[in-house]
This record gives sequence, C-alpha cells and structure tokens, in this order.
Amino acid sequence: MMRKRLKSFAAIAALTLLFSASLHAEAAKVIDAKADVAIEKFKKLVKGGDVFLRKVKGYLVFPAVYKGGFIVGGQYGEGVLRVNGKTVGYYSIASASVGLQIGAQKTSYIFAFADQFALDQFMHSNGWEAGVDGSIAVAKWGQGVDISSISYEKPIYAFVFNNKGLMANISLAGTKFTRIIPQ
Repeated sequence: MMRKRLKSFAAIAALTLLFSASLHAEAAKVIDAKADVAIEKFKKLVKGGDVFLRKVKGYLVFPAVYKGGFIVGGQYGEGVLRVNGKTVGYYSIASASVGLQIGAQKTSYIFAFADQFALDQFMHSNGWEAGVDGSIAVAKWGQGVDISSISYEKPIYAFVFNNKGLMANISLAGTKFTRIIPQ
C-alpha cells in the first residue's frame, strides 16, 4: 500500500514539474533558431533528410527534449510545426512514466507528417497524444541508408537524433503535444 502511494506521489510530482515548465515558454525567435540548427543537424546526419522534409506535408521539430528518471521519469521540450518550410505553430512535448528507469538524456525529435489528414487532425486538436490520437512510426535508419525513399506507408514518422546522455526507453506512447504561445 505504501509503495502504491509513493508511486502515485512521484507521478504527480513529475507531472507538476513538466507542466509548470510549459507555462514559461521560450521566445518564438529562440525556438525557431534552435529548430533551424536541429534541422541542419538532421540533414547532415541523415542521408536524404533534406529531400524527405520537402516531400512530407509538415513536420514538428523539437530541438532539445530533456528526459530524466529514477523510477519516476519525464520528458519535456518545446518546438515548432513547419509546413512548406514555414513555422505555423509552437508546441511542447511532455510525458511522465513510472517503472524501471534511470538516467538523463537530451535529444532532438522530428515528427514528419506524411499524410495530409494526420497533419490536419494534429493542427486542429487542442492537445494530441501519441498512440491515442495518432500512430507514430519511429524511424530506424542505418548509416548510408537514404530516407528520401521511404514509401509513406505510415501517416507519421518520428526521428530521434543528437542523443546526449544515457537513458533506455524510446517509447512515444502517451507523449502529449500541446500548442504553446511563446513569449
């Protein structure tokens, strides 16, 4: 019984920290500049990344997502939604979890919408949850593989890159995306 209360308390504490961070969004210019740098890194790291981003209907860029955990974990980051290479909105990404986990990590994400319907659903939602509101395929690519040849069988692809730190757990289920208003 005590263990269950401890887990509940820890989950509430993690969620409070994550969601209080979203009240203090960075300035739009700062988020855009960081996103530009992340996109350039993506294009350098991933063969065909430039062509791929031009082919998709839109993409979310989260240049710095911070993850941490010790039994209770969480992640938070801020980014932009780009359509035709132009910023059309700002979003936060957040999740919390309880379970066997330990570590800290900073990483970058790009979520590419290959399907117009999926992009429209995302843009017109007040809050969107991976695995509930949309299925996301986490892309795995090897060195030398050109991703511009992806056949677009899935509506949304996630790319995780620029990892710094060590944290085991790449699940995006339950990750929440929320529109933010930067300073």
